[in-house]
Amino acid sequence: MFIYFLSLQQPQVRSNDSDIVNLPCDNWAILLPGPMLDLEVVPERSLGNEQWEFTLGMPLAQAVAILQKHCRIIKNVQVLYSEQSPLSHDLILNLTQDGIKLLFDAFNQRLKVIEVYDLTKVKLKYCGVHFNSQAIAPTIEQIDQSFGATHPGVYNSAEQLFHLNFRGLSFSFQLDSWTETPKYEPNFAHGLASLQIPHGATVKRMYIYSGNSLQDTKAPPMPLSCFLGNVYAESVDVLRDGAGPSGLRLRLLTAGCGPGVLADAKMRVFERCVYFGDSCQDVLSTLGSPHKVFYKSEDKMKIHSPSPHKQVPSKCNDYFFNYFTLGVDILFDANTHKVKKFVLHTNYPGHYNFNIYHRCEFKIPLAIKRESTDSQMETCTTYSKWDSIQDLLGHPVEKPVVLHRSSSPNNTNPFGSTFCFGLQRMIFEVMQNNHIASVTLYGPARPSGQLKTVDLPHEENNTPSLHQSAQRKDVCRKLMELRPGRNPGSHLLLPVSQRQARGLPSVPALGRSRFHQLRLGIYGSQL
Repeated sequence: MFIYFLSLQQPQVRSNDSDIVNLPCDNWAILLPGPMLDLEVVPERSLGNEQWEFTLGMPLAQAVAILQKHCRIIKNVQVLYSEQSPLSHDLILNLTQDGIKLLFDAFNQRLKVIEVYDLTKVKLKYCGVHFNSQAIAPTIEQIDQSFGATHPGVYNSAEQLFHLNFRGLSFSFQLDSWTETPKYEPNFAHGLASLQIPHGATVKRMYIYSGNSLQDTKAPPMPLSCFLGNVYAESVDVLRDGAGPSGLRLRLLTAGCGPGVLADAKMRVFERCVYFGDSCQDVLSTLGSPHKVFYKSEDKMKIHSPSPHKQVPSKCNDYFFNYFTLGVDILFDANTHKVKKFVLHTNYPGHYNFNIYHRCEFKIPLAIKRESTDSQMETCTTYSKWDSIQDLLGHPVEKPVVLHRSSSPNNTNPFGSTFCFGLQRMIFEVMQNNHIASVTLYGPARPSGQLKTVDLPHEENNTPSLHQSAQRKDVCRKLMELRPGRNPGSHLLLPVSQRQARGLPSVPALGRSRFHQLRLGIYGSQL
């Protein structure tokens, strides 16, 4: 298990000789004991107060955002995960100063269990009434008074813990200080206080989870309150042509929760496709505005091109659309403003970009060529390991390019370097534990004639006659003379006689679809 302390204001670092590093939020505040947290317990849902709330099903990034915002109150946060097998253990945020652990599912990275393992460091209340504080001990009698009767508990002799289970809530009592094992009868169900447990036994741990069983619990779907106007990707399928990827098909989730209508909000599920060669406007209308736009300052990989010394420096830079909640980056060409690259992020802990993106649940079809058989399609997913992909290929892959990431020239990457393998117009960035950190997709842009002119009438040699050219110029002139604020295409709905009376051109002679294309071209040039 790998442990590091999460800095709430500074980047995470790891020393070379130790796996544990303490990064204080504030040089003075970290030394002063903060006020004890006073939190409301909602079984099968959440733990929080009026300012913030940890909700089951919440994405990891939102929980970290809460910790960052309240870093002067919640301090000393550890991130625990398995460095070699990140999918075999839950990802844990350990609030050491407050005795709270947040357990996130290793696959979907949503909050699965909230554990309070030290009740002396926090105040707890249920329905506004405290059952644990400096003045109130969480005894078996207090739990019975606050939560009422429940099914008989379960005694674990190996852990010497007695578990009392409610729906979505469990309490564990430590029995190691008792003189004898409690006389537990499974069929005895007359209330908690009537069980033969020594008087005054206090709660050792408390768990909040979804369902009836802590052992079988799973992270619930993301609550509507966690969408916050964002769009999330349930799955991302890579589309491909004969040679490689051609685009993405995204299955998206969102919740229309405007102000005051949260109770009526419903989750919406829809699909969108984005292709290589799509314009910037196409992507904006398909996926919406990105969370951030990043302009590339230089291309560090151009040295691997056949003639890097012949490349002329560009006067303008390519730019990325960063969709953090989708786990996707889209690169646009600086000159054509068309899509030229997709980057899919897996958000594994131990990677340099961890917790910047949400995990992209992608599926990539790979063409596998075998001897004496036709090529077959195998699927690479977010959870595939690189050695398994190499086994499917059946042939050695070229040596990788070693990638060193750092935030500045003087800083080193605390998580080490990664390795980039090229395959079928894709670059797989592989971590040292063999998991895929990101996949970069390349593809030829579609011909410009296929983007928006599929509905144009065919003309011989695609060369307009002199009469048609003059007629188009007349259409442009008439459109530019329209009053500002008026719909440029509204006169198309007028009868022919009224168009002639107003001196408007005879649009049907041009073809309606061509007129729309021409109108789009006029106004598009002004953007």
